[in-house]
Amino acid sequence: MEFKGINPESLERAANMLKAIAHPVRISIVGCLEDGEKRTVTEIHKQLGIEQSTASHHLGILKDKGVLASKREGKNTWYYLKEINLKTVLNCINNCCQDK
Repeated sequence: MEFKGINPESLERAANMLKAIAHPVRISIVGCLEDGEKRTVTEIHKQLGIEQSTASHHLGILKDKGVLASKREGKNTWYYLKEINLKTVLNCINNCCQDK
């Protein structure tokens, strides 16, 4: 893959997204959302078995770096992958980390 035609701003955004994902909890959160469905922080923390405050903290980082987007409906905020193509990154991570 060649990156000659990509402008520096896009490369910086990509690097920041990868840095944001580069944490075990955040990889798990992105994996939780890879099906394209929207989930609340409560659903995410229960699914992953982590504290709600921990989930909220990591969701904030992922949203700030452009990995996730959110939509507020009443008392709930629904989180989802901003770029559905991140599923490909997760698949690569999963394939690289398989026990061989």
